[in-house]
Amino acid sequence: MDFLNPSFWQEFALKYGAAGLAFNSFIEAIFFPIPPDVLLITLCATNPEKAFFYAAITTVFSMLGGVVGYFIGYKGGKPLAVKFFGKEKVNKVHRLFKAYESMIILTAGFTPLPYKVFTITSGVLYASLSKLIIFSIIGRGLRFFAEAALFYFYGKEITDFVQHNLNLIFTVSGALLVGGFIIYRRVKRGTLP
Repeated sequence: MDFLNPSFWQEFALKYGAAGLAFNSFIEAIFFPIPPDVLLITLCATNPEKAFFYAAITTVFSMLGGVVGYFIGYKGGKPLAVKFFGKEKVNKVHRLFKAYESMIILTAGFTPLPYKVFTITSGVLYASLSKLIIFSIIGRGLRFFAEAALFYFYGKEITDFVQHNLNLIFTVSGALLVGGFIIYRRVKRGTLP
């Protein structure tokens, strides 16, 4: 299907601009597989001077889609999760998620992990909506504004680098962030020498 092809969304971005970017950012945070980066990169390469504007749209509408995903999980997800995985497993995941909720959402927003899975899971586990909003804005914002900054300062010449290297950089950065957080927690609790 054409709409699952990234090139379709590149053309969509060029045709509909900021409105198309907002639409894609919103639905991707709920269910859609094509990340908003595809449209963001296309628009930033075309209009580098508007890169931060595009990053702001992507961040805000991705977070709003995340809130919708949260309510989908909140309204109907837990009974289904209990039915498929059992109450004990769901409660175990809930305790783990609650302990690391902020870090999980921040990492999901920043890295190429499927953000929608974590927004819906937050609702399923009745996590804090305010934390979802705050850490989604931080995580998604860091990602999208980092991409925008490269285009703003280097122009469309940076496109190839962004398309081929940025996901790896975000993944490694996310892993270092999580590793640092775990070490910090263990040092604070006195469980790491």
